[in-house]
Amino acid sequence: MTDARRTVDLDVAGLAERDAYKILGSLVIPRPIAFVSTRSADGRLNCAPFSFFNAVGYAPPVIALGIEQWDDGREKDTGLNIRRTGEFVVNLVDEALAEKMNLAAIDFPEEVDEFAEVGLTPAPSVKVAPPGIAESPVRLECVSRALVQVGRKHTVAIGEVVCFRVRDDLIDVEKMHVDPDRWQPIGRLIGGDYARIGDRFGLPRVSLADWNESKGG
Repeated sequence: MTDARRTVDLDVAGLAERDAYKILGSLVIPRPIAFVSTRSADGRLNCAPFSFFNAVGYAPPVIALGIEQWDDGREKDTGLNIRRTGEFVVNLVDEALAEKMNLAAIDFPEEVDEFAEVGLTPAPSVKVAPPGIAESPVRLECVSRALVQVGRKHTVAIGEVVCFRVRDDLIDVEKMHVDPDRWQPIGRLIGGDYARIGDRFGLPRVSLADWNESKGG
C-alpha cells in the first residue's frame, strides 16, 4: 500500500544557513567522526573533529571531509594546513575518546596546540608528516588529492588513505576485518547528541541469479 501521508518540502534557497544545517544534520545520521590532526607549514600541531565525513571509494581508498570556514571566508586551521602541506590524519573516535574530541571542538586561538590543551598524545605517523592521536584506536593517514570549494563557507577535502593504522587487538588480519563491537565507534547525530553501535541485523547480498530464481524465471 502506498503511504498517502504528505511531505514537507523545504526549498533550500529559502532556508537560513543554520536551518539547513539542522535539517541535514538530523537527516543524515549517524555520521562517523573524523578527528583530524594536521601540522602547519611551520610545525604547529592542530586537531579538530568533523562529522561531515565519510569513505567514498576503495581503489584507492578515498575519504571526503567537509571543512567549514569562518563567516568571513577565512580558512580554519585544518583546511589551511591541508592546503599548505597536503597531508592529514583522520583519527576515528571511540567512546573512550569522545570527551576529549568534544573539547577539541572549542574554537581555540590559532597559536594553541590542541594536543597539549586537551591532553592528547601525538603519535608519529608511518607515511605522512602530521602525527596521529595515540588515544585513537584507528587512524587513517591521508594525502590530499583535491580541495573543492562549495559555496562560500565549505571546502571538501578529498584524501587518499596511504596507511591504515589499527590497534592490534581490534583487527583480524587474516580476514581483514575490524570488529566494531570491540572498538566501539561513536557516530554524530545533531547538536550534542551522539550514537553508539546498538542492535545490528544482517541482509545477505542477493545475486541476480538468485533474484530471478525467486521469481521463477
